[in-house]
Order: sequence, then structure tokens, then C-alpha cells
Amino acid sequence: MNKSLSALKIKNFTVFQDERLDFAPRLNVVVGENGTGKSHLLKLAYSLLAVSGEAGKTGVSSSKTTLQTEIAGKLVRVFRPDALGRLVRRRQGREKCEVGAEFADNRFDIAFSFSSQSKTEVVIEQPPRETLAKMPVFLPTRELLTLYPNFLSVYDNYYLEFEETYRDTCSLLGALAIKGPRESRVRAVLGPLEQAMGGRVVLDQNGHFYLAMTGRGTMEMPLVAEGLRKLAMLSRLVATGSLLDSGYLFWDEPDANLNPRLIRKVAASILELCSNGIQVFIATHSLFLLRELDILLQDPDRRKLKTRFFSLSLQNDTTSVEQGDRLDDLAIIASLDEELGQSDRFLQQT
Repeated sequence: MNKSLSALKIKNFTVFQDERLDFAPRLNVVVGENGTGKSHLLKLAYSLLAVSGEAGKTGVSSSKTTLQTEIAGKLVRVFRPDALGRLVRRRQGREKCEVGAEFADNRFDIAFSFSSQSKTEVVIEQPPRETLAKMPVFLPTRELLTLYPNFLSVYDNYYLEFEETYRDTCSLLGALAIKGPRESRVRAVLGPLEQAMGGRVVLDQNGHFYLAMTGRGTMEMPLVAEGLRKLAMLSRLVATGSLLDSGYLFWDEPDANLNPRLIRKVAASILELCSNGIQVFIATHSLFLLRELDILLQDPDRRKLKTRFFSLSLQNDTTSVEQGDRLDDLAIIASLDEELGQSDRFLQQT
């Protein structure tokens, strides 16, 4: 059963007026300057998949009324607006936001709407007939392994100014590692990640993560370079089965605070996950990461990977989306234009 997300239709959602994004079953890259809505797209798609994944864990399909409450609640907890209606594109008068998600298997399709006056209510126009088998993964711009100890208990008992994506991902990081018949499959996927990190990730009984380095003992995760901690998150999520064989990864600016050497390792890890059946969505404005992905995709073993690139541009408070199967298909990529212009200026001065 092909459960990949094939399209997202949005009307009057935050900075988007009326757009349809057609996704690839493997790698999807959203490019744009800050404020163009990159993170909004990832969070919206993630929220829909997470609601389905949470229902799938119980094995019981939600009623239409319950589903309306669950979607509205998830959007509020992920985006943290004062009211759900604040996610509607800002215009004078009453406006209506419409969202539709299409899957390769249309039994998972869903469509709903809500108004600018809504506080916590959505209206389901098309309920899904099936729910996902497991939760998607959302990685924010910062790593979470150093945040993990006691985070879940504090989050569940006190009000914290963290989006619910943090809680969801910490819950997945703390799951038990896979044992048994699938363990050999885990080891095959973990190999390149552990080689890049120089060790393997371990979780002790007190809820602290360490990097166990071959022949050099263990290192506390706060002492590990931030880029390696991001790879360590991927490693842990593979070990627990969240990113194994099938599933979804949403990664907001994986290149944030990384040097070029580590960005190369992150790019290779992203494509390794795609090669192993994960549908990946990333948001970035890093020219280096885009170029590295483009270079790696030229490898004969990776050319078969289905990819989709999206360029976001903001004009008059409205974001438009340009899309294509290859990076070269996009005519307007602000980050590329700016960084290439800087290179030209630098060469002129030398």
C-alpha cells in the first residue's frame, strides 16, 4: 500500500492565497527566504499526518466530530496561534481557509476548512477512510537530544512555550530500539549514519543520550558537535523504527548552525533515508545544501529517486509557489540569486 503524500491544496492559509503543491514520493525540498511560509507548509502537512498517525496507533477510526476536534487541536498546538482563525490569510472581513491532502492511495485523502472567526473548530468536507500505521517525524531547527531528559514529563504537567512538534519527536526518541527479525535491517540503515558520527547513540536509564565512540568510550550528548547531534537524532529514530522502511520525515532547516562539512553529511543522510523508503520534506534557504543534494542526486544509484523542488516568493503579503522535478526547473530562487551575486562581488574584488 503506497501511503505517500502526493499533494497539498491550500486556500487562504497564512501567507498563501490559493496553491496546490504536488509532492514526490521520496525527496521534497522547499526553498525560500524567511517569512515566505516554508515552515508553515511543513507544519501543516505534518499536523494532518500526525492526527492520522495518532488515530492509527489506537486502531480505532475517529468519528467525523472527533476528527474535527483532533485536527483543530493539533493545528493550534503545533502553530500556537491565539485562536485557530488566526491561521487564515489576513484580509478584511470574514475569510475561509480550505485545506486538502491527497495521497497515492486515496483512502487516506482528507479535506477540511475553518473560518477567520473560528477559535477551535474545523469542518470536515472529506474524511479519510483509512488511518496511517505510524507517526510522522518532525525535526525542528534545533536538535532535541540534549533537551530530552525529563522534557516529556515537564511538558505534560506544565505550560511550556514549545510547539507540540517538540513533544511528539521527544516521544519518538525515547521509544525502545527494535529487536528481533528487523534488527538486521536497522543495522544496514544505521551503518552510514554511525560512520559519519564516529559512534552509536545510546540512551541510559536516567533518560540521557550519549555517543558511544569505538575505542574512545562514551561522550555526553551536550559535548557532541551540534551537527553530529542532528545525525544522532536520525540514528535514534531509525533504531526505534520511526524512520525505517516507510514513513515521513519533515525537517525544518537541517543546515541551521552547521559548517559545510557537516551539511554534506546531513545531505547524504537525507538521501539515504529516501533510498530506504522514507518520504522526506525539508525547508531550507542554504545554497550549499541545495548544491550538495543536486551533486549527490547525479550518482547513478540515486538518479531513480523521485524528487520535487518548490520555490516560495512573497509579494504584497502573498506567497506564490513555483515547482519542478529538478532544482534547475525553478526560475526564481532568491537564496541562489543572492549567494551567487555575493560570489560575483567577491571575485571582482580579488
